[in-house]
Amino acid sequence: MLRGLGHEAVEVRKPKQLAGLAGLIIPGGESTTIGKLAVEYGLMDPLRAFAAERPIWGTCAGAIFLAGDAHRDQPLLGLMDITVVRNAFGRQVDSFEINLDVPALPAAPGEGARPFHAVFIRAPLIERVGPGVEVLARLPNNGIVAARQGRLLATSFHPELSGDDRFHRLFAGLAASSV
Repeated sequence: MLRGLGHEAVEVRKPKQLAGLAGLIIPGGESTTIGKLAVEYGLMDPLRAFAAERPIWGTCAGAIFLAGDAHRDQPLLGLMDITVVRNAFGRQVDSFEINLDVPALPAAPGEGARPFHAVFIRAPLIERVGPGVEVLARLPNNGIVAARQGRLLATSFHPELSGDDRFHRLFAGLAASSV
């Protein structure tokens, strides 16, 4: 998605690979594994330092990793004042897709507001947001599934699977404004 918008995308596995990046996306996967590997490779403090100057976006497991609390003992960055519930919607077979209203998303030239088609795969739910956190999207039952805190962005779903680049454009804008 980022390459399609004209941005370079690189994988980051070690602290030195953060140098020169305008922003970082922590993808989905398994949040406990992401945290354990971040500890093992010495990424926790470099990621926190990176977040002080540059934007970070966590999708699904990445959103859990950004959170301050996940109701269990696992390595978390604690960067966003949010509490998440892991696998809040059930198992893999309970994955689903839904259209969400996300007024904060940039519209394409000549395009009006339209829903964002969100893909949820063993997704977390943002159970609580702190006072400095903006809720970007909610499910029809009012459950929070996207939030922003300054340069930090968390989505419970996988925007890269939708074919809709608006979340990626939002993040690219955050990265461009922090350089």
